[in-house]
Amino acid sequence: MSQTQTTFPRWIPLLGGLLGSTTCGLLLYAFSVFIKPLMKQFGWTVPEVAMAYALICLIFGLLTFPAGRISDKIGPRNVVLFGGLFMAFGFFMVSTITPPDPALLAAKDPTALAAAKKGLWLLYLYYGVICGIGGAMVYLPPIATAPKWWPDKRALATGFTVVGLGLGSFIMAPLATGMINHFGSALPVFKYVGMVMAVMVVMAALCLKVPPAGYKPAGWNPPAPAGGAGAPKAYRDYTYEETKSSPQFWLLWVAYFCGSFAGLMVIGLIAKHGIDAMSLDFITKNGLKAIADIPPDEAKKIALAAAGAPSTLAIFNAAVRIMVGPLADKIGTKQIFVVLFILQTVAMLLLFPAGKSAAMLAACAGLIGWNYGSMFTLFPATLLQYYGPTHQGSNYGLLFTAWGVAGFCGPYAGGKLQAMTGSFFVPFVVSAVVLAVAVVILMTLKAPEKKHA
Repeated sequence: MSQTQTTFPRWIPLLGGLLGSTTCGLLLYAFSVFIKPLMKQFGWTVPEVAMAYALICLIFGLLTFPAGRISDKIGPRNVVLFGGLFMAFGFFMVSTITPPDPALLAAKDPTALAAAKKGLWLLYLYYGVICGIGGAMVYLPPIATAPKWWPDKRALATGFTVVGLGLGSFIMAPLATGMINHFGSALPVFKYVGMVMAVMVVMAALCLKVPPAGYKPAGWNPPAPAGGAGAPKAYRDYTYEETKSSPQFWLLWVAYFCGSFAGLMVIGLIAKHGIDAMSLDFITKNGLKAIADIPPDEAKKIALAAAGAPSTLAIFNAAVRIMVGPLADKIGTKQIFVVLFILQTVAMLLLFPAGKSAAMLAACAGLIGWNYGSMFTLFPATLLQYYGPTHQGSNYGLLFTAWGVAGFCGPYAGGKLQAMTGSFFVPFVVSAVVLAVAVVILMTLKAPEKKHA
């Protein structure tokens, strides 16, 4: 017998999801602001610092699967509570890494170089491994839990629980930049933000609860099965084993990888692309010989103009996660998927020439952020449509490993291709080709057959 809402307001799990995903946004999507100050303080190179980000993306993405499995078995609250405190601990511990003496580091003293190398391995451990494990346990359970309270608006509920990833990045970038300017170091940011993370994840965990069996919101009745109103339930949800055995699941995995590969590559490169393209345009128009000849004031203006692109991307990345949900609830996800992935392919091809203009670069960034952010609502919503909510934690946990693999491969491939060719043209074209593969998959994808009860 179905149970209607009595004492636990169903908006509370949405709040838990918002808090949890915002914490993950603080963790993941503003790491680029730490690169330069960490390089300065420890003498690390760009690839060395960037490896910490590639590592956390890989671990975060791969461990959402076991996190989902555990959440399905013991409930989301304990998983988020433990994982969140573990994540906050790792983030805080980065602040305890002792930097070498600046004078000795500049003189390349062996003791200072050894201290810097030890600090790098600690960065990989605290940020890459510990935060990656904890973040996966925070991110996945709310996505699996909230839609169970909203069977009438599952895509909207999913979008609300993941909007914090974009929101967190929008908050963290200016917050961290201001704190770095105030303290003269990136390390205090990890200390104080780590404390805030601990509070946020405890609040998020307390908001999560699985609805009782047969739950339905007051005033809503599920669509009648094919046998007509009052007939016995005609279909059942897929088991996890049945889900991962279906070809549609793995086609969705490939499409998720393609979209994440392109999106994460651009997130890591778009600001530098803007600076390079605008600088080259400036020296051409002003008859200068090299970028180094650009006056410092003009160089700052170019950097500020280029910074508008990632900020615009973050805004659209956050907004779409909620806005696309109601549309997906009405018309389904397939049509939206195809349109957005086609637009994303076109945006990748336009991104290189758009780099000369701050306005055009921001417009492309907004479109890319919109399309990229929509995936985090549409993919879990598609799993719900195809396989049902019963094993959503395990199902989406396995699907989300595509993001983890892409998070390692996309930025790495983009950096390598740019270094090999000296241009961002090739990385962006490769991204467009990868997205075109996803377009073909999504256009031809058909829902699996329903399982009879």
